[in-house]
This record gives sequence, structure tokens and C-alpha cells, in this order.
Amino acid sequence: MNLFRRAAVGAATLAIGGLLATAAPAVATPAAPSPTLAAPDIPLANVKAHLSQLQSIASANGGNRAHGRAGYKASLDYVKGKLDAAGFTTRIQQFTSSGATGYNLIADWPGGDANQVLMAGAHLDSVSAGAGINDNGSGSAGILETALAVSRAQLQPTKHLRFAWWGAEELGMVGSRYYVNNLPAADRSKVSGYLNFDMIGSPNPGYFVYDDDPTIEKTFKDYYAGLGVPTEIETEGDGRSDHAPFANVGIPVGGLFTGAERSKSSAQAQKWGGTAGQAFDRCYHSSCDSTSNINDTALDRNSDAIAHAIWTLGAGTTVPPGDVYENTTDVAIPDNGAAVTSTVNVTGRTGNAPATLKVDVDVRHTWRGDVVLDLVAPDGTAYRLKNSSSNDSADNIIATYTVNASSETANGAWKLRAQDVASQDTGYINSWKLTF
Repeated sequence: MNLFRRAAVGAATLAIGGLLATAAPAVATPAAPSPTLAAPDIPLANVKAHLSQLQSIASANGGNRAHGRAGYKASLDYVKGKLDAAGFTTRIQQFTSSGATGYNLIADWPGGDANQVLMAGAHLDSVSAGAGINDNGSGSAGILETALAVSRAQLQPTKHLRFAWWGAEELGMVGSRYYVNNLPAADRSKVSGYLNFDMIGSPNPGYFVYDDDPTIEKTFKDYYAGLGVPTEIETEGDGRSDHAPFANVGIPVGGLFTGAERSKSSAQAQKWGGTAGQAFDRCYHSSCDSTSNINDTALDRNSDAIAHAIWTLGAGTTVPPGDVYENTTDVAIPDNGAAVTSTVNVTGRTGNAPATLKVDVDVRHTWRGDVVLDLVAPDGTAYRLKNSSSNDSADNIIATYTVNASSETANGAWKLRAQDVASQDTGYINSWKLTF
């Protein structure tokens, strides 16, 4: 996870790079189990073996696996070799940042609906100060072993599965942003969800779940509820990891996190164990972020949760499009001012709105973290879509939200309410629509 804030957005320079395709070796595909089967337990020993390899790679290459360093490329080659042998189709995407060549690794599992792509990703680079075993060897190893479990099960889910390991995240999500920016609009629309895993084995762990997409959030929360482990909404990493470029173009995102430089509160220590008043990861971005900087229980639970999400969300079905009501008139949002609204009039329907009312929002803004969004029902009931966040440094809000509006009469004047709650940045509602 990187520390970039407002002043650093867009600092990295990208250069056009190619996709270097590598055909996977032929692998026999026996009859697959039903995608509704429970996900397998991900062996902790296997995940830790990957971390040991990443540690060895760092030790042999100047102590780190940072962008532009030999340790990063060696890490990428290690992951790629495992995936190629398991039957994935892998490709390397090149980009340039800070005068050095960077690499993303993309791995596709054969089969599944190409119009419904479920992605899981983690950044593979470390900072130059150390080996980066928790940040982010942990996420990289967790999704690698999950991908290998997909191969062992010869899974044939409804959706097409794609895994990604990003370069230069520590310089400001450079690799993932390059991938998204170079993904054609038609291909973007096929990505049904992106799951991000950045730091999932912190030594003084918390159990944090991203609250971006309701379906993905519920998938992870339900899993942890089944374990009897309470979760909290993830706020420390808002806009600071590789989910941000996906969210900024309207792709549903979610993920898991065990904490970085913030301190664990007394209430959190009582809930999760560990040490109150101490950082979730005392070795964050430091030389001591080694294989000894991992909490095995957190790593094990989160690796299993990744597999649960892939098996569950990958079994999704295509939902027929509903009736759409849209307003495309621009509405200016005053800087640090009063809330404004844009209205969609719904007529000709019977009964109540659905429990899965789809709200597509296109707000153009120079600092999306300043903006609060609500859907206001005809009777005045407000449903919060997006909170403000001082860490959310990206621009624009192009996103899809799902609201349980089943208690609301469908017909009437529905409103998107937007308010800018901080100064210096401006924007407007470009368009929005409801899908019933």
C-alpha cells in the first residue's frame, strides 16, 4: 500500500507499453465441479511457502522487490512460472514510471463468460526499504494460492476469472492505473467486479472489509460472520491501493485489509486480540517487513476468504436489464456549499421499488473525496451512496450502487443529492439513472 495523497496524484509518468502474450501449456480439463460447491480451504503452508520465496528473492537482490529493481522482475517471474504450469494464460504488460520499466502480470483461467469477468488483484512490488512481505507479499501470495486452487479443482465458474499482480503500486497505483486506462471501454464494461488484497497478514491485525460494492462487501462479511469474527469497514486505505483506478471508472470493487500504520484501539484489541496502542503493522514500509512480520491466523483466514469470494462471486448469473430512467442534464455542485439535486421522474410502474434498485452515477469532480452522494426517494427518505473521505484523492465518481428500496413506492420523483463538503475543488452531476 502506498502513502500517496492529494499532491502526488498523477505524478508518475506512463509510457505506452505492450501486452506480451504467453500461451499457457496445454492442460487436460476434466469435468468440473459445480461452481456452487464450497470453496476449498487454502493451505496456509502453501501461502507461506510463496512468502518465503519472495523473501529469498529480495535477499538475493539488494533486500527489496521495488519497481525498477531486479527483485521485482524476479518476483514476477516466480509468480508467472507457477501460473503457467497450472494452466493459466498469462501475459505481461509493460509501462514506464520514474525512468524505469514496470510490469503487470495478468493471468486468465480458461472458460467462463467473457462478458462477465471477475478479477482479483494485488500489488507485487515492495518499497525500496525492505522485502515487503506483508506489504504486499501477503496479498500477492494469497491470490496466487487461490489461483492455484482454481487449477487444482479445475473450476468452471459461470464468470471468467482473471488474476492480476500490479507493478509500481508504491509509486501511486501506477501499474493498475495503466491497466485500467488502456482497457477499452467495451472491455471495462465486461468486468463485473474487481477484488483487491493489499496487506492481509499484518502482525497486529484487524479485519477490515471494503464497503464500495454492496454485493462484494456482503460476500466477505458473510464469510467472517460464519467464522464468528467481527469486521469493520476499511477506511485507512481509501484511494490508496489498486482498487481505486477500477472504482474511478465505475467498476464494482471490494477487498480485505488487516491494517497498516494506524494504531489499534482498545476496542479493536478487545474484539480481535493483539496490542492496543500499537500499529497494525509496526514494520510498514520498513526493513523489518520480512517473513517474521506476518500473523498466521490473519493470513490463513484472509486467504480462505479470497477463495470463498472467487467461488461465490464467480458463480454469478446474468441478470436481464431492467427499465431505465435517466437524467442527463448537468447540475453544478457548489464548492464547499449547499447540496444540489437532480431529479428522475418514475411513472407507470406498480408496487414498490426493487430490493436491488440500481443507481448509476456520473459525477465529474476534481477531488471526489469532497463529495457526499445520497439517493432520495419520493417520500424524502435518503439512502447514502457515498461518504466524503480526505484520503480519496481521485477525480470523478463514475460508479454503480445497489440500494434496497423495497419499502419505497416505485412511482414518483427520485433525486440524486450531491454536496461538496470541502473547499478548493469543483464539479457537477453529469448524468445519473435508475434501473428497476
